[in-house]
Amino acid sequence: MSEAANKKDNYDPKENLRRFFGMMNHFFPFWFIATIGLLAALLLPRLTHHVPGRDELKEVVVYAAQDQVYAEPILREFEKETGIKVEAVYDSEAVKTVGLANRLLAERSHPQCDVFWGNEEMRTRQLAAQNVFRETNGWTAFGYRSRRIVINTNFVSLGSAPAPGAVSRAPRETPADGASAGTREGACAPRSLLELTNAIWRGKVALAFPQFGTTATHFHALKQRWGEQRWLAWCRALAANKPFIVDGNSVVVKQVARGEAWIGLTDSDDIAASQREGSPVTALPLTDETLLIPNTVAVIHDAPHPANAQKLFEYLQRREVAEKLVQASALESSEGRAPLGPNSETGASQSSALRQPDWDALLRDLETTTKQLNEIFLR
Repeated sequence: MSEAANKKDNYDPKENLRRFFGMMNHFFPFWFIATIGLLAALLLPRLTHHVPGRDELKEVVVYAAQDQVYAEPILREFEKETGIKVEAVYDSEAVKTVGLANRLLAERSHPQCDVFWGNEEMRTRQLAAQNVFRETNGWTAFGYRSRRIVINTNFVSLGSAPAPGAVSRAPRETPADGASAGTREGACAPRSLLELTNAIWRGKVALAFPQFGTTATHFHALKQRWGEQRWLAWCRALAANKPFIVDGNSVVVKQVARGEAWIGLTDSDDIAASQREGSPVTALPLTDETLLIPNTVAVIHDAPHPANAQKLFEYLQRREVAEKLVQASALESSEGRAPLGPNSETGASQSSALRQPDWDALLRDLETTTKQLNEIFLR
């Protein structure tokens, strides 16, 4: 038998396996070291790669109820100074502040916003009461503007308007049917909001929807000042006097400037903007029915970029920021609250009780008052 045949007959696969594993055992340390080295080479760059923290992304998200024309230059300056990119979300004129407030409430469990820049106090306090802001140092107010009566000087004279610094005393109750001794010829400016129900102003008053923005805050505060029954009677008489109810305070001023309305309820910044355009409008002096309206800034609870949020929070509180807003007529003063006394810059009297509503009581009554406003002005 040949040697090849003998090898074939003696072939033992188990013996070959034993030899293979014996060889593997011999070279195992070398295979192990090589495998570990290869894995290290592949994985080490991934393991040591730096994942930036949320604040290192150099961005901050702000929901701004302040008008974009005023807020945007301030936010651009913040970007230049800090290198932090600002993603700003603005609200529409018609539902100013309310839309952003509802969005923040809806996002409480998954915040998308870092900083809320408000342009009135009531909604900010409402959000604070709903725990939308961080617990410690969650929000603050700065500067102020005011609610005003605006008139078209081609149709309304200042003859009976209160002098600067004077306090408007509550006049006698005006008849709910709008009776008035006056005529439209040579109409004199009213001494009080209560007089807007007089027949002389029928179809000549403009106001924004009183369910939203600063108009809502003003109406809620008036209810607290006058008492519910007197306030309800005034609201009903005002609605019966066929006012223009429009989408925002700037629209109010435009209607007055065009003479479509002779008189309106609006904000001081919108009046100033119209005056810069040469419109024949002016604001009546502050009275005890006036509401002062600060800007507010707040940090959202569990903000996505907390460190950057804090930087913007502090930046917006700087005096120079408020002063820039004053220069742009977005605010009337950079002070936190109006100075008191008849010789103050605003002419407001120290007895102006409407300056500081009982906010806790106002918020408790918020839902009821809003429902009443809907029933009266949305018919």
